Amino acid sequence: MQLAYTILYVEDVPASLKFYQAAFGFETKFLDDTGAFGELKTGSTSLSFCSRKLLRDMGKTPQPADPDRACFEIALSTPDVPAALARALAAGAVLKQEPELMPWGQTVAYVADGDGFLVELCTPMA
Repeated sequence: MQLAYTILYVEDVPASLKFYQAAFGFETKFLDDTGAFGELKTGSTSLSFCSRKLLRDMGKTPQPADPDRACFEIALSTPDVPAALARALAAGAVLKQEPELMPWGQTVAYVADGDGFLVELCTPMA
């Protein structure tokens, strides 16, 4: 088995794709004609976005994310966390934690995207 993609439930799929392009440099892989589903190129897996409206239309009850009560995070690895953080903040991300050297050797910072999803910016594990 292999992880294929992760889907974030958002209000505005095209806006989320645009934010992740500006904040983290990802390219759009796919956006459906209705704008209700899209994917970014992130390497061997995709980061996908689905509109909460589409899920409600399908009878589901998606909940908005809360970065102060996160139940998961997206981790993006970079050799330069401060530069990545500056780019994300310039694109509209909300700072949740300044870069910090962790006991296991990684430098880690946190931001929240416009939908409240927590995004970790970290150096690669040694």
